[in-house]
Amino acid sequence: MEYKQDFKTLDKKICFKELTLSQLQDIMLKMGEKKFRSRQIATWMFQKGVSSFHEMTDLPLDLRTRLDEIGYPGNLKIIKKQVSRNDGTKKYLFELEDGNAVESVLMLYKHGRTACVSTQVGCKMGCTLCASGMEGWIRDLKSYEIYEQVIAVQNDTGERISNVVLMGSGEPLDNYDNTIKFISRITSEQGLNISQRSITLSTCGLVPQIRKLCSEGFSITLAVSLHAAYDNIRNSLMPVNNRYPLAVLLPVCREYAERSKRRITFEYALINDINDAPEHARELAHKLKNIFCLVNLIPANEVPELGVRKSPKNRIEEFKNILTARNINVTVRRELGADIDAACGQLRRRILTRR
Repeated sequence: MEYKQDFKTLDKKICFKELTLSQLQDIMLKMGEKKFRSRQIATWMFQKGVSSFHEMTDLPLDLRTRLDEIGYPGNLKIIKKQVSRNDGTKKYLFELEDGNAVESVLMLYKHGRTACVSTQVGCKMGCTLCASGMEGWIRDLKSYEIYEQVIAVQNDTGERISNVVLMGSGEPLDNYDNTIKFISRITSEQGLNISQRSITLSTCGLVPQIRKLCSEGFSITLAVSLHAAYDNIRNSLMPVNNRYPLAVLLPVCREYAERSKRRITFEYALINDINDAPEHARELAHKLKNIFCLVNLIPANEVPELGVRKSPKNRIEEFKNILTARNINVTVRRELGADIDAACGQLRRRILTRR
């Protein structure tokens, strides 16, 4: 895609992280520079995460000055950072250029460092077990704003991010184009070169977008927030189920698993006295029996404003045992960051309300 804007008619500076490599090359040529300068700039922005052209020390000083006149690399500002005393989980609240804010989380595992990032400011989906959409949807994040969350966490900790989960605030498939552009960028050689198999995209179940994702040829893990085995319960927890009920959603999940050769993860947050009875586990096993999948049981993040209370440990264990006995692969998610506003949207709501 050619960059067509004339520098003399710019009404605002260019955010260079928003450009493709091809557009960077066009700008270099228009500035009388060689194409290889675009790769140098991309490396500084997308691998090293610098916030100023003057930090790009292998560029001529004159070029750095001219770049500074027409644009900026883009960077997020940390408003608040919380560190769990229990497990080292870090939660960040970042300020965007327009004054909005989004959350990201760094989770520590034996297999590496995982960044959980947001794809929207707020959310449209209205799920009653999630705090991220309580103020509604404000806007989609640009692809570089999603990317910058990963870079900012990596720069803050000084440790390489090896895994990314699109499970923060927002519905990634509702911001489809920017999400796809982010995945393509972060898995590229000009980006952090993270394996597609180390990327997980979580969705509440937007069926047309899942079907479209099937054709992208990605090998990312798809995680579907299920949370109920019966439509009437899922309708009350996740309004999207009224549009795409289980009989419509589950076949397209099977299609994704078959085409990608990747096991689907079904997220199931166990909410006390809502979806955690033995009959719910048996029905879930019945509905998933022909899908290549893993069920990830989640002790629900408690959201007092929404009346969400997590199930007791003995009920979680019973639920797991029922699924296992019916040959469904099951894990129970380790609770991380429970002492630092663990639920999506809680830190943002608390800080911005205080402001």
